[in-house]
Amino acid sequence: MSIWGKIAGGAAGLIVGGPIGALLGLAAGHFAVDHWLDEDGPSERQVAFTVGVIALGAKMAKADGVVAPDEVKAFREVFKVPEDDIHNVARLFDLAKKDVAGFEAYALQIATLMKDDKPILADVLDGLFHIAKADNVLHPNELAFLAEVSRIFGFSEDEFLHIKARHVLNREENPYEVLGIEPEANNDDVKSRYRQLVKENHPDHLIARGVPPEFVNIATERLQAINEAYEKVERERGL
Repeated sequence: MSIWGKIAGGAAGLIVGGPIGALLGLAAGHFAVDHWLDEDGPSERQVAFTVGVIALGAKMAKADGVVAPDEVKAFREVFKVPEDDIHNVARLFDLAKKDVAGFEAYALQIATLMKDDKPILADVLDGLFHIAKADNVLHPNELAFLAEVSRIFGFSEDEFLHIKARHVLNREENPYEVLGIEPEANNDDVKSRYRQLVKENHPDHLIARGVPPEFVNIATERLQAINEAYEKVERERGL
């Protein structure tokens, strides 16, 4: 069963609780489903991750005052949504937009559920950045939203800038920030950091962290940013 079937079933809401569980329960009453939950489906952690990102994405899509079609479409790019489930995902997005719970409540619950797991929280932020820039504009209100979510997740300002650097349009950001290493680092350290990032951001590692398989597109985009940054450093240093 895909993760969308389990979300539609709503059963995970009974376990997850909080604003995410409430949204799951509400969604179950609106979804059209033709499949049942089974033991082979995704974990509650994966469901919570997915619904939390959708909820935060829906809240963020309003941060610039307009929910653009491109921002909704971005969900299909971040999540591998089967054609038959697109209408259900759109409903969940719409329900999250109208939900009275603020984005802070969702961010805090995700931070609690993924406690002491910063890599997966960075995955959440990467997904949100993808949605924010879907209309080719990173609005100041969206950046403020993302910065506050990052703070709730427990990231420092420098850590947030490292994540943000991967998503700057036209890759104008400092490549060393993308790689998360100081410009003064020697060549061996730069190469070692690059190899570490490639290994950590392989799609298999995301799935091992509990990221749903439907979400691995963020790994592809992240690796592209890392590769572009490293190539720029290579050219600069003549490596």
